[in-house]
Amino acid sequence: MGIEVKNIQKRFGSFAALDNVSLHFPTGQLTALLGPSGCGKTTLLRIIAGLEQPDSGQVFLDGEDASGHHVRERQVGFVFQHYALFKHMSVFENIAFGLRVKPRNMRPSEAEIRKKVMSLLELVQLDWLADRYPRQLSGGQRQRIALARALAVEPRVLLLDEPFGALDAKVRKELRRWLRRLHDELHVTSLFVTHDQEEALEVSDRIVLMNKGRVEQIGTPQDVYDHPASPFVYGFLGNVNLFHGRVHEGVLEAGGMALDAPDHAQARDANGVGFVRPHDIEIEAYTAGAEGIIARLRHAHAIGPLAQLELERADNAQLIEAVISTERYAQLGLTQGEMLLVRPKRLRIFVDHAA
Repeated sequence: MGIEVKNIQKRFGSFAALDNVSLHFPTGQLTALLGPSGCGKTTLLRIIAGLEQPDSGQVFLDGEDASGHHVRERQVGFVFQHYALFKHMSVFENIAFGLRVKPRNMRPSEAEIRKKVMSLLELVQLDWLADRYPRQLSGGQRQRIALARALAVEPRVLLLDEPFGALDAKVRKELRRWLRRLHDELHVTSLFVTHDQEEALEVSDRIVLMNKGRVEQIGTPQDVYDHPASPFVYGFLGNVNLFHGRVHEGVLEAGGMALDAPDHAQARDANGVGFVRPHDIEIEAYTAGAEGIIARLRHAHAIGPLAQLELERADNAQLIEAVISTERYAQLGLTQGEMLLVRPKRLRIFVDHAA
């Protein structure tokens, strides 16, 4: 069952935040809503929670149309970027809050509340902080308490809006691993908003990539990274090099190189762009007459197992990023300013059929 949104439209003045979005989020999965600022991901999350009303469209929770339901009736747990803990309440009272405000006939007893809160504190590994106040906690601890508070009411869906955005890089990394382990234990249907590609690829079961209020691609992290559906997806998920040229009968002519484009055998003299990841670039010393794009080594950063190279094409001064092993780097004995040959090992070509 899970969560389903159908034909969601939302405008703010002349700006289309969501343009006819329909999605299904399966039960028990952790789904990342990924995209640049202003793409509509937070608006969609708020509409699912009931914090924002769509102009048109429906929200279904476990098969039930929840579009007309108040936020309190949706049984949704929400975790914001900036913790939103009650400063005047202890950690224990913060987590207990959602249980204490339930209608009298649904409210657990004090003993049940204590048991529930302490078990949640153990789950987030902070049971020793029950009597502290938010100001006495680190950012990472506050966010874990916010998550425990959201889980206290046993939500049927957990919504996280940039949950680790306000934390430093090291704490972010620790917390996203922790979130993944927690999800594997609880299997609460969860959606989290992020603009961090690494975070989405590392944590989620599925990624929904959004751009300008529309869905660009849906798939597993492996799917969207290895098989991007559009130039936007390719460019958004990690660094990429672009090779512009003409595509004719299954071949892209770019920088004096003929690159196979078997998916475009029907193309006739069309504009095309080859997308190549830095680790799919092959480098070798320049030899006159050898096939490849001639480029000058501008800068090399060779620390650890990988060497990152910045190259400048001889024909159009365009920059190319390449990543090779430090062993290969040492083997080539490269020096700054040296002329090299560049060849894409694996590339994806997109054709502009309108051109």
